[in-house]
Amino acid sequence: MTAVSFMASRRRALAGWAVWGCVAFFLLNLAALILSVVVNSFGTTWFSGWLPQGFTTAWYADAWKEFALGEVLQVTLGVTLAVVALSLLLGVPAAYALARRDFPGKRLVLLLLLLPVLLPPITYGIPLATVLYKFHLAGTMTGVVAANLVPALPFVVLVMTPFVEQIDANVESAARMCGARTRQVFSRVLVPLLMPGILAAGILVLVRTVAMFELTFLVADADSQTLIVALYSAAFTPGIRAAQAIDAMAVIYMALSAVLLVVALLFVNPTQIVAQVKEATAE
Repeated sequence: MTAVSFMASRRRALAGWAVWGCVAFFLLNLAALILSVVVNSFGTTWFSGWLPQGFTTAWYADAWKEFALGEVLQVTLGVTLAVVALSLLLGVPAAYALARRDFPGKRLVLLLLLLPVLLPPITYGIPLATVLYKFHLAGTMTGVVAANLVPALPFVVLVMTPFVEQIDANVESAARMCGARTRQVFSRVLVPLLMPGILAAGILVLVRTVAMFELTFLVADADSQTLIVALYSAAFTPGIRAAQAIDAMAVIYMALSAVLLVVALLFVNPTQIVAQVKEATAE
């Protein structure tokens, strides 16, 4: 019996080492890929060897001018801020209703809200783009904001629902007993208590919108594309472009995404979102 237990534990240890080895191999290749893009964005020429023949920062200036990154970043900022504002305006009351109220069809409503999170964006992106083109909203900032709002709203509901549930309902009852109306209870009592969750939801939506490629690509044109779509167009649109300039643009996007992700992780716990999705799907 001891020998059998020893062999079983040995197999488990070997399986664990194999898994960690695969993870390490994947991370090593990912790091090498990112490092090669960063190094090439500063390189003058790189035809052979481990490093380029020289280094320069001129490719970043070229990318800024050639791809009009100033205008692209303005569009990206405008789209993300509009999506964040609208998703918070609609998502916070929805999260409050789901956390505080029981009503017929509540599970169905929650499941419908989670569908844009559970499904790949391309599955509902094409029908959504068809509707936006039909109403002449595609190719405009309004259409891009509307498309990105579809997955952003469920994220707000997912993040805000646990925050609402953590607030004692007696606090609201006490405020009403003191003469506060519903609007005053929400604006003067709940909003200050929910501010950490609102910040977390807003930053999370900001990260999601900056990284959203499929929906933005399907409905944007040259004047309403965000940074990630502009990067795709620069890399795959026919024409002669310096690879170093495209890599410089990719580094700018990676740096922006990394900063936003780090800030988001300071405010939101990913395990809370996973737990909320599991709970909703289990129901």
